[in-house]
Amino acid sequence: MYYGSAVQIDVEEYLKGFASVARESGFSREVLAEVDGHEIPAFVRRFEGAPRVYVSSGMHGDEPAGPLALKELLEDGLFETEIEWMLCPLMNPTGVSMASRENKQGLDLNRDYLRRSSAEVAGHVRWLEKQPVPDVFLSLHEDWESTGFYLYEIQKCEFSSVADAILKAAADEIAPEPSELIDDHAVREPGWIFHEPEADFPEDWPEAIYMANMGTQVSYTFETPSSLELEKRIRCHKLALKKAVEEFLAKW
Repeated sequence: MYYGSAVQIDVEEYLKGFASVARESGFSREVLAEVDGHEIPAFVRRFEGAPRVYVSSGMHGDEPAGPLALKELLEDGLFETEIEWMLCPLMNPTGVSMASRENKQGLDLNRDYLRRSSAEVAGHVRWLEKQPVPDVFLSLHEDWESTGFYLYEIQKCEFSSVADAILKAAADEIAPEPSELIDDHAVREPGWIFHEPEADFPEDWPEAIYMANMGTQVSYTFETPSSLELEKRIRCHKLALKKAVEEFLAKW
């Protein structure tokens, strides 16, 4: 059993395995950028007339539960549902290989979506600009400071929130974060941060803010507590993402 973020993902082995299963599931593979000998891939499965859902993970290299959960969900067949999928499973290969939040140059990629100073984010944005705008964005992260699961929600439409359903599903593994203030944000309910589509710091855009400005109407960023055992965090991410997909499909 692994605890905290002590586990270090073998980047090439992970990406090779992900690509193999994705190919069998009908995904095409594209390369966003190459950094330090690592290709950063995106996987797309078109489904005409279906809602478009984009999922990312591996933005911070010391948050392994997201990429591992995404790979397990791919193997479980979740992404064979009638949705047009866009998957970026491992955005920060140099950070993942070092088990560090930042990339090899010491940059936090999730604050670079306005400047686009990193090769990773610049390549990612170029790719996103060529894609149809996703209806929904889901992002898998982790937090060293929390004790429970929580999520950020950004809404740009009248789509009814599914935050409560996601939190209840995730609670089968990890209870909602009990703090009334999470990462300097007041919660609407335990574990639920409703965030305006604006960056907390104007120059430091995270991916979710870029996606909102790109036109994505709904986004959820999931955060599991890094202090818990890895298997529990993986299961929690899987429950949250599966419930989100189930709720979106029911509403479309």
